[in-house]
Amino acid sequence: MPGNRFDSTDRSILQNLQQHGRMANNELADIVSLSPSSCLRRTKALEEAGVISSYRAELDRDLLGLGLTVFISLKVNQHSRERSREIEAALVAIPAIVACHVVAGEADFLVEAAVPNLAVYEQVLLGQILAIEPITDARSSFAIRTVLSRGPLPVSQLSGSSAI
Repeated sequence: MPGNRFDSTDRSILQNLQQHGRMANNELADIVSLSPSSCLRRTKALEEAGVISSYRAELDRDLLGLGLTVFISLKVNQHSRERSREIEAALVAIPAIVACHVVAGEADFLVEAAVPNLAVYEQVLLGQILAIEPITDARSSFAIRTVLSRGPLPVSQLSGSSAI
């Protein structure tokens, strides 16, 4: 990655690995028109730079019995960095929470939970989320159907001058 910038080859590596994280280096090298050693070197550089943060399997929530997706907007009554970190730590410790964002607007946090049913969600909400002391309000929205979840990032739209 000369000059710590994404070029079309870097973007192609990223795009292909997002779609097929278990792709063999030789196969990836063929697709992006590099030798296997050059491809591996570029991929390792993207990993070391933190652009590729991890590899993992994406699981089917319905087949695992976690078919209810809930988005929860949370308001808190005490705003400080320290309190925010405490709330964040408490939220990420709840196994049902699969995403957590600090947001601006009417809510302070937006979390996503994956649970098997409403009864379990009630337990998570009342027994865990609302038990976090500074949280004063929770508004839930339930996904009827997921059209796209954790889709690949649009790396093809990155300019050649994006620094890593």
